[in-house]
Amino acid sequence: MRERRNYLLVMGVIAAAVVGAVLFAVPGSPLYKGPTLGLDLQGGLEVILRAVPQKGQTINATQMQTAQSIMESRVNKIGVASPNVAVQGGNEIVIQLAGVHDPAKAAAIIGRTGQLQFFDFEKDLAPTSLNQGRPSPSTSLYTLLNPLQSAAKKGSPEAYYLIGPKTFTKTVTKTVKGKTVTKKQTTTRKHAVLQGPDRSVRQLLQPYGGKKPALAQVLVVPAHRLVAHAPGGKAWYLFKYTPKQANGPPELTGNDLNESQITADIDQNTGQPEVVLGFTGHGSKEFQDITRAEYKRGQLAAGLAGQAGNHDPTVVQQYAQHNAIVLDGVLESTPYIDYTNNSLADGIAGGATIQMGAGGLGAAKSLALVLQSGSLPYTFQQIERTDVSATLGKSSLHQALLAAGAGLLIVAIFLLLLYRFLGLVAVAGLAIYGILYYAAILLFNVTLTLPGFAGLILTIGVAADANVVVFERIKEEVRAGRSVKAAISAGYGKGFHTILDANVVTAITAMVLFLIAVADVKGFALMLLIGTGISLLTAVAATRAMLGLLSGFRWFDNPRFMGAEGQQTAKWLQIDFMRRRNWWFALSGAIILAGAISLATRGLNLGIDFKGGTQVTFNTHRAYSQGDVSNFMASQGQRDAVVQGAGPSVNGDFKQWQIRTRALSGSQQSNLTQNLKNQFGAYANGAKNVSGTFGHQIAKDAIYGIIVSLLLITIYIAIRFDRKFSVPVILAMLHDIAITIGVYSLVGKEVSVATVAAVLTVLGYSIYDTIIIFDRIRENIPLMRRSPFATIANVSLWETIRRSLATTFITLLPIICLEILGGAILKDFAFALIVGVISGAYSSIFIAAPLLTIWKEREPEYARRKALAEAGALSADGDGRRRGAVVDAGAVALAESEAALAAEPTPELVDVVTAAPSEPSAQARREKRQQRRRSRPHGRSR
Repeated sequence: MRERRNYLLVMGVIAAAVVGAVLFAVPGSPLYKGPTLGLDLQGGLEVILRAVPQKGQTINATQMQTAQSIMESRVNKIGVASPNVAVQGGNEIVIQLAGVHDPAKAAAIIGRTGQLQFFDFEKDLAPTSLNQGRPSPSTSLYTLLNPLQSAAKKGSPEAYYLIGPKTFTKTVTKTVKGKTVTKKQTTTRKHAVLQGPDRSVRQLLQPYGGKKPALAQVLVVPAHRLVAHAPGGKAWYLFKYTPKQANGPPELTGNDLNESQITADIDQNTGQPEVVLGFTGHGSKEFQDITRAEYKRGQLAAGLAGQAGNHDPTVVQQYAQHNAIVLDGVLESTPYIDYTNNSLADGIAGGATIQMGAGGLGAAKSLALVLQSGSLPYTFQQIERTDVSATLGKSSLHQALLAAGAGLLIVAIFLLLLYRFLGLVAVAGLAIYGILYYAAILLFNVTLTLPGFAGLILTIGVAADANVVVFERIKEEVRAGRSVKAAISAGYGKGFHTILDANVVTAITAMVLFLIAVADVKGFALMLLIGTGISLLTAVAATRAMLGLLSGFRWFDNPRFMGAEGQQTAKWLQIDFMRRRNWWFALSGAIILAGAISLATRGLNLGIDFKGGTQVTFNTHRAYSQGDVSNFMASQGQRDAVVQGAGPSVNGDFKQWQIRTRALSGSQQSNLTQNLKNQFGAYANGAKNVSGTFGHQIAKDAIYGIIVSLLLITIYIAIRFDRKFSVPVILAMLHDIAITIGVYSLVGKEVSVATVAAVLTVLGYSIYDTIIIFDRIRENIPLMRRSPFATIANVSLWETIRRSLATTFITLLPIICLEILGGAILKDFAFALIVGVISGAYSSIFIAAPLLTIWKEREPEYARRKALAEAGALSADGDGRRRGAVVDAGAVALAESEAALAAEPTPELVDVVTAAPSEPSAQARREKRQQRRRSRPHGRSR
């Protein structure tokens, strides 16, 4: 009764979770939260930034990687889903952001240099920015620099600006006679900043084709000077700047900040937003020295004016000295030091505060984010910003969803046919799994991408397999004579550790990939990690509770009701796998060798993601669908072209286009441009070569993730099993990678980012399947104390091969649906999964288990057992002329008796033994008696 109440409680909790999940997933409900789609499914923003080194700087790969890391950190803190950030062409960084709500703000934050400088304001200003010792800004950059142009010819200029007329348009809203009137107001600023700062005139004029625009003027910043302006650009200052001098201005830089102590907050005294800064040990000392000197200068200035004792805030601000905090050339804040406050006489040893003006707390948080991520090593100019559509297009997304739905339906039918009523319970468990899984995706804001669908497909197999493992165990126990209720208890008891080990190993791989990898692979890893956890929950809790409740009914206690009648493993599957291991190795070796030869001679058909290619942009007079342009590119022999609409859409169609193809020669570009013009009336055509960006980064991170996960898996298996169990697992995984890559080379399939995700899926599946088999071997070792290891491995394979074949088929079902129902991109993706899953199932049975057998048979105990088995078989044969056949027959006979012994129910779990096994051999009877004695207290009869 108590057990039944526990099951009812579990089902109640699960029912509540399902209801909550449904509320998350149903549009219109108060908790509804739509899914977050990746760039390949919904499009987003693509920004290209070019590094502009300062005087004396050179661009190098290390600094560009630093800039890439800083930008990734900023993007992640903004909260952008599944960003792609990659170095392109040595001096550019390409950033792709999915679902960005404020593209201009995101692009500005990401590319902001974040170069922070602290000046002693009054002391470090150049004479032209001072008036009687007080700061005196210029109203424009032109009025600041123009008088200095003659002097600027001396020494090496610090920077160049392009100044000229510029027209500004703004919308003005007025109320006239009670009516709101909106109109555009246009003004022209004669001396606006058109471009700069740049470190050379050539770079300055590059956006203008290398020629200075009419009425424009190039102004030079003199040597050892820095230009800064107040927010809004209406007050300009010139600072003395000696970065190579030990104690010269700026006295402090961003390198002196303690990034962990930077926060954005509201000043409790003023109610205004602020950014609070913390310093390193060196920075704190320098800041104390600066503020001490400013305190003394303020006292001196007030004393000379006879105001030393006047504490009026207006008077204090008149004579007080200031810090100047400059970020990327903008004078963000000038806090003063109150010389009447005696506690400041020795300076400030803590941190500084930037008081924010316009922008509110949001602006303060954005500034804090830039400072927390550190300064970029170069100034970056935004050379291109494009709103792009999904790379897959709506049709591909619909095909993927249709394939996933069809696959789940077919899996459900298969489970019903294979397990009958147990299959119905499994389908109910899968339904619960699917609802909770989708809710978890929404709750954790997981970005859905094509590689994420790979994780989804794999977790469908994992979720179904968890039930298959337990159900096969239950059927074994029923065949051994237990009641259905006892069989369910034993099945879950024995199956739990198997499921746990397999899921933990899969979770290790997913977690490492999530922590190491980027964007698409991170999405795959997170989908796999969430699916693994939820599948464990549904298999262990949900289906267990359902079966526990049903087992109390008399009609449920029927072996035929769950397909448990008859023999567990078909005779044609009870072959001596270990004896034929050389055949399996030869088959794998032949495929791997063929793949290696193909790789050496033909290589891999690397896609645009890895090799780069040509990017073609054009406009059309009317809107076309993405499918129209993709079909046209396929007709031009560019089946793998990546087609994206750009700019605003018109009912899902576009007038601006961006297409990436394989590298095209000049004549090929001309032909494609002409054909686009003939077909779509394309105009404003442009073409440029682009490098493979994200593919290299994703592949590199995936490789690092695989290596780290292999090491962790080796440690885990060595702890949970035996160190000798870990090596075959690793070799089987490497075997699967080699097979998949080799087959790809043989058939010439294109390798894309999706292929990387498919290979990772293969690894996850291979590990899971191998651990299931190894767990059964580990369980049978103490039960089969006299058997050679080859016999133990054979029996374990016979007991698990139904599960292995069923799981492989279940996993392949949705993938085959994807291959049949998907478009060109999805078909290639499905092909990789099909090859990998078949290879993973094969390696678990025919590679990993035989390798483990070879290694274990070298141990003295198993070597002795093997010798005894062979000697017994030879003596039975007499002259030994048919040694091989007799050894085979003897191994099978011994395996059958050991299998019967291993399947015998233990006394404490048996309710009623309703059937007895067929007449065993004398050897088997002796083994059974010994097993019974071992299972009783103290090993004696009662």
